[in-house]
Amino acid sequence: MSPPMSHASRITGIGSAFPETRVGNDEICAKIDSNDAWIRDRTGIVERRISRRGDPTEVNSSLGLTAARRALQMAGKEPADLDCILYATCTPDTIIPSTGCWLQLKLGAKRAWAVDLNAACSGFVFALSQADSQIRSGNVGTALVVGSEVTSAFVDWDDRNSCILFGDGAGAAVLERCAADSPSRILSTHLGSDGNLWDLFHLQAGGSALEVTPEAHAQKLDKMQMKGNEIFKVAVKTLADYAALALETNGVTIADVDWLVPHQANLRIVEAVAKRLGFPMDKVVINLDRFGNTSAATVPTALDEAVRDGRIQQGDLVLFAVFGAGLTFGSALLRW
Repeated sequence: MSPPMSHASRITGIGSAFPETRVGNDEICAKIDSNDAWIRDRTGIVERRISRRGDPTEVNSSLGLTAARRALQMAGKEPADLDCILYATCTPDTIIPSTGCWLQLKLGAKRAWAVDLNAACSGFVFALSQADSQIRSGNVGTALVVGSEVTSAFVDWDDRNSCILFGDGAGAAVLERCAADSPSRILSTHLGSDGNLWDLFHLQAGGSALEVTPEAHAQKLDKMQMKGNEIFKVAVKTLADYAALALETNGVTIADVDWLVPHQANLRIVEAVAKRLGFPMDKVVINLDRFGNTSAATVPTALDEAVRDGRIQQGDLVLFAVFGAGLTFGSALLRW
């Protein structure tokens, strides 16, 4: 048995950023066979933010930059204080360099090593877990974890079942080393994957296995493809199961949790998970109505909003639960 860790990590700063352009349901419905009431009923989404293509201030790393600066400001830290940047995204600026390196350049975090992590919508919790491990091991003192996406670049805007769901945005968190028994700390993280379910949500072209040829583009193989009904069933079960795992690991019950911050896929999924856990919806942090599904950015942006508006207070027990393409899934429990 390995000796107990002498360190833990805690979130000391949180920030978010969104493009300026708001796209309401009516605007989308002008292009597809749908209507505002149908979208609201099926998803809970009213509007989303969409990046202006070609605008350097609204590319993925620029949204991440704004979110990172806000998180650093809350934490009272400077870019020079960062030891590492873990950048969760499945919609990078470029394949090479990593978007984490673009952020490191823009932020001026010269000491920090930077790396991208792709777990789709689960990405922020996956990156949070890695940063927590680095800090617990003593390798890192201060980490920046970012979840940022420009999903609009990869959406099939003719597919009424998927284009209504997604939006662009970024969230960031500063993690710092603290004592292993600190009252405010990340208590545990739990990660899982099931590659057998890859076909429920995928984007075929754009990697080394299949380049974006004119033929692939014509078939929209460079756009996201999803099987919504199948995803719903898997999402509800895995979100609830991994939430329960976090609770069991820490010897607490759902009644002890002050706030649930789930992946914001759609409201029906979130409501089904809350019902399965026996958790009240008025204690679930929701921002998908205004921003849609921002993939890896959903958890940090929702958390940022709830911290800044005073809902989440020091000492609150906060539970994250996520799932994403891959399939990937996970949870984290922390004392704020």
